[in-house]
Amino acid sequence: MKKQTNNKVFVWSIIVAMGGFLFGFDTAVISGVEKHVQELFQLSSFRHGLTISSALIGTIVGALISGNPSDRYGRKPILFVIAALYILTALGSSLANNVSSFIIFRFLGGLGIGASSVVAPMYIAEISPAKIRGRMTAMFQFNVIAGILIAYISNYLLRDAGAEPWRWMLGVAGIPAFIFFSLLFIIPESPRFLIKIGQMGKARAILEKIEVSSIDEEIEEIKLSMSQSSIKRQKLFSKIYFKPISIAFLVAMFNQFSGINAILYYAPRIFELSGLTNSDSLFQSILIGITNGLFTIVGLILIDRAGRKKLLITGSIGMSICLGLVAKTFYTQDFSGYGLLIYLLIYIMFFAFSTGAVIWVLIAEIFPTQVRGKGQSLGSFSHWFFAALITFLFPVIGKLSQFGVGHAFMFFSIMMIIQVFVVWKYFPETNGRTLEELGENLSDK
Repeated sequence: MKKQTNNKVFVWSIIVAMGGFLFGFDTAVISGVEKHVQELFQLSSFRHGLTISSALIGTIVGALISGNPSDRYGRKPILFVIAALYILTALGSSLANNVSSFIIFRFLGGLGIGASSVVAPMYIAEISPAKIRGRMTAMFQFNVIAGILIAYISNYLLRDAGAEPWRWMLGVAGIPAFIFFSLLFIIPESPRFLIKIGQMGKARAILEKIEVSSIDEEIEEIKLSMSQSSIKRQKLFSKIYFKPISIAFLVAMFNQFSGINAILYYAPRIFELSGLTNSDSLFQSILIGITNGLFTIVGLILIDRAGRKKLLITGSIGMSICLGLVAKTFYTQDFSGYGLLIYLLIYIMFFAFSTGAVIWVLIAEIFPTQVRGKGQSLGSFSHWFFAALITFLFPVIGKLSQFGVGHAFMFFSIMMIIQVFVVWKYFPETNGRTLEELGENLSDK
């Protein structure tokens, strides 16, 4: 019975985590497109940065506006909207004939990505028992990484497809987007949302498929956590939620100050600066995607064993060292051998099992049910705000020159050292605790 129960949670988690697959695909596919788009539309460095970051601007808006509807209408209806946006951006951006329409459709896709980063981890956390919640919620990040890897492979295979291969690179995302939309009919609504709106019968039926025992105690605990809320407690920006708000903001900010999106969006261009051909640069990006996937699996294995804090601290130290070595490589312009590739691959290893695996799990865990949608929205908004900022500024700083790129990587290295101390001194360990327990303990009473 226990195995069968966990299988249902696993299947539902995998389906919802497909939103993460499309999130990852869209994040990485632009790395094979950005140079073609810049040349086709004759973009300056400023307009180039704006065009490539247009999807990330959409993610900021999507993250900001999706929390409240998911708290009001439920997690499942918003997931359908997200899937529809993914289909629209794949078709629209691949058929764009001018930079304005390209930006618009990329922006719409960004809305889907931002909303997905709010609703999908929240849904998975709410349907998962505490003892496997870390692994299940981290499935979202695993699917993000899988999407990134498939995008790199797809870009490499489609690099010579027709006169304008970038259109095929973008359009192919419509296939998994349609599959995601279709599979959403299988999943149930979140039982915690159903309890929140008073549909106890439906919630009990779903919890019986999730839990092996203690259904009544689970329902009572969820109801109690909600009944103790005053009108004030349902407003996110209250003094009592300062701790979870600050944690969500910090983990999201440091995730982007690790430089991950700059590397994923501009990986081929970074490798070209070291003297590689475009084809070789695309292939080495695949190696980054494979490494990311393998060590995200390591993170999935460790997250419910070692805990969130240990992974974050260990990963931050490793990332800082590797980023410093990458900066040194660009400063000295010593691109002989495979030093740059090795440093970036080891960096990806540390990122994948630490902040990559932890970010969406932690944000989904730290807020009480009554404001979880708004809290997840805030954390995702913070993540995408800094992602858009980094992606926009990276090609502008030094116009992607070797020396300018060195400055950027040195900044990322320093930020990871700062993250070590912040996590060590301020972050709680959430491993093995129920969502209701965490929501109550982290609120300032």
